[in-house]
Amino acid sequence: MKSHFSYAECTLFESGFRLFFLLAVFSALGSFILWQTIEDGVLLPDSYFGGGYWHAHEMLFGYGVAVIAGFLLTAVNNWAGRAVVQKRHLVVLGLLWLYGRLVPFYAGSLPDELIAAIDMAFVPALAIVIGRLGFQLKSFRALAFMVLLGLLTIGNALIHAEMLGIYQATAPLGIQLVLMAIYLLLLIMAGRIFPVYAERAMTGIRIPRYRQLDYIAVGSASLFFIADLLQMTSSVSAVFALIAAVTNGWRLVNWFLFRVCFIPMLWILYVGYAWLVVGFVLSVLSMWSWIDSSMAMHAFALGGIGVLTMGMMARMALTNTGRSLQTSTPVLLAFVLINLAVVCRVIIPIFLTLYSDELIYLAVLAWLAAFALFLFDYTPIFFDEYS
Repeated sequence: MKSHFSYAECTLFESGFRLFFLLAVFSALGSFILWQTIEDGVLLPDSYFGGGYWHAHEMLFGYGVAVIAGFLLTAVNNWAGRAVVQKRHLVVLGLLWLYGRLVPFYAGSLPDELIAAIDMAFVPALAIVIGRLGFQLKSFRALAFMVLLGLLTIGNALIHAEMLGIYQATAPLGIQLVLMAIYLLLLIMAGRIFPVYAERAMTGIRIPRYRQLDYIAVGSASLFFIADLLQMTSSVSAVFALIAAVTNGWRLVNWFLFRVCFIPMLWILYVGYAWLVVGFVLSVLSMWSWIDSSMAMHAFALGGIGVLTMGMMARMALTNTGRSLQTSTPVLLAFVLINLAVVCRVIIPIFLTLYSDELIYLAVLAWLAAFALFLFDYTPIFFDEYS
């Protein structure tokens, strides 16, 4: 009897985290490999995106948005207490995400307008699914994420507006808007989950909550990102960045206990948040012209987004498949390597500028090794029916 594949029988489509975390890891690996081959001149593919925009766009709308999709689609099920995201939703969304990654390389074969439409379709489709389920569940949390998805859509539209020649110099604005939305999401989520995760992992302790500090930390960060977005004077942006660095650093210190250092599923999150604080500090230094602004950007992006999201994916996958929060040796090594990648890309080049190219290459290798180890360890979890 001839067998055939049915997505209805595939465990990968049981939950959003299984499909989209796996796609995110493939994106983290594939986009970096392709970007490095393009940088080295080994491969020169025709792309709809010009200059360095493809690399930035893929890290945001390939990797970053896939992680957000996996989180939201799984969270909706958790809020409902049952599986409300159906397999057909995940199949359609997965295909839209995949087509968005592929069609930019069909420039010249497909109309640019069609490429833009396909790439832009994923986030609004995700918003429709989350929004519809949010209304059904009467979940304010689900509906609140519509603001985030709206900002991502607007940012992507600004990028494509420049690619299509509709407007000039809107792509950098779009990238900044998307980064701002993701950074603020991480800062807000950290305030909700860090104390809870720490208290669950370390019995008998109570993590203090200071609501006013949370408001100032997130508010000052918002003002900094908005000031940077609107290209206000460097002195104004520097003040907001300095306040954000101090308040978010204070926030992290309040959450920290020495025992965290011995719990990998916790310290990876704390270190990821620390990279955001480093990003604010380096932003101040760049505005004083002491360092290049790219150092701050990579501290935020590779450190904040990269490290924090790897930690969140690792924990969420274990929790939602009923596993204990034990860190395997490959994943522990992955946690170390992804932070080494940020150190090589952000910190060491500040002091060893003559070796910047070599350090960037080391950072790429460490990033690829980290996600390869993560893929090796978590692929069976994404496909395993044990949950």
